[in-house]
Amino acid sequence: MNEIAPFPEVAHQRAILPEGLVLDCGAVIRPLAVAWRSYGTLNADRSNAILVCHALTGDQYVAERQPVTGKGGWWEAIIGPGKPVDTDRFFVICANVLGGCMGSTGPREEMTDENGAPQGRPWGTDFPVVTIRDMVRAQKKLIEHLGITRLLAVIGGSMGGMQVLEWAATFPEAVFAAAPIACATHHSAQNIAFHEVGRAAIHSDPDWKEGRYWEDGRIPAQGLSVARMVAHITYLSEAALTRKFGRRLQGASALTFLEDVFQVESYLRHQGSTFVRRFDANSYLTITRAMDYFDLAHEHGSVAAAFQNTPTRFFVASFSSDWLFPTSESRALVRALNAAAARVSFVEITTDKGHDAFLLDEPEFHRALGGFLAGAARDAGL
Repeated sequence: MNEIAPFPEVAHQRAILPEGLVLDCGAVIRPLAVAWRSYGTLNADRSNAILVCHALTGDQYVAERQPVTGKGGWWEAIIGPGKPVDTDRFFVICANVLGGCMGSTGPREEMTDENGAPQGRPWGTDFPVVTIRDMVRAQKKLIEHLGITRLLAVIGGSMGGMQVLEWAATFPEAVFAAAPIACATHHSAQNIAFHEVGRAAIHSDPDWKEGRYWEDGRIPAQGLSVARMVAHITYLSEAALTRKFGRRLQGASALTFLEDVFQVESYLRHQGSTFVRRFDANSYLTITRAMDYFDLAHEHGSVAAAFQNTPTRFFVASFSSDWLFPTSESRALVRALNAAAARVSFVEITTDKGHDAFLLDEPEFHRALGGFLAGAARDAGL
């Protein structure tokens, strides 16, 4: 089998679960591989575990160097000794989602039949449709594999926040505290539309080859790059783009009308070109679809019904300039949690950094999340 460009071979830490997983669509994945990393020490009674759920293009390397890019962990600002998610106190776990491309079972991994027999090629576009709930059920199997029956907390932003909500709705007795950040209970029509533009870009790439690009070592790099560029615009705010770039030119002080490039164009091109070196196009299609399908009210009849009589306590956070998952959607979630008589706290952080603010230096958010987790630990008797 040809090596699947452009990824280097990385020996990810994985749990191989022979029983597999029956998906919401009815397909069976067997065995199930879940790639994961951990930080800190699990205490004697296994009660100090916090699960971090990553966003669309994230991975399990949340607080350490990413082995493909060489960059630091995507949430190192808040995870580590003495930080809001204190690894001197908590055992922190992060798993690559089902359908991902960093070691968990996904389109890039070797295909198996329902009995677990390898088929000698990647799943590619034969990888079945997955949902956010499927991702969470795969994570639950990992947690059980680690001998943990109840998580102190599940936290995550964006698609990670969707997973947090699914955890609390599907396994409420296994989640003492939940922190859904910069997310919503369903994907809006606007967000689905942006995802479809990205998927169309991938499908229109000459190297797409109906998803079988791996056969000759190619990737639909141009289409995947455009998909990333479109998505990245949604992660920022107009104010942030203006502050960072304005109308400044790259390598010129004034317009010459000779192929001038604005700094914001150069920035987006860089984002696109680096993305194709670390992410698989078929995984991108799979995971964006999972986000689009997510709808707690559809699953349970209403959002309040999803959390009726829940023992889980919640911390909901939004950011004032986030137009991908605006504060109005977080407030709607809080109202539903109140209707379900859930214990919930809410904070809106004032910032001009847009959706990506949850990943950046936002001291007020860090203090609020750290305070919530410390309170949860105290109430749980830790």
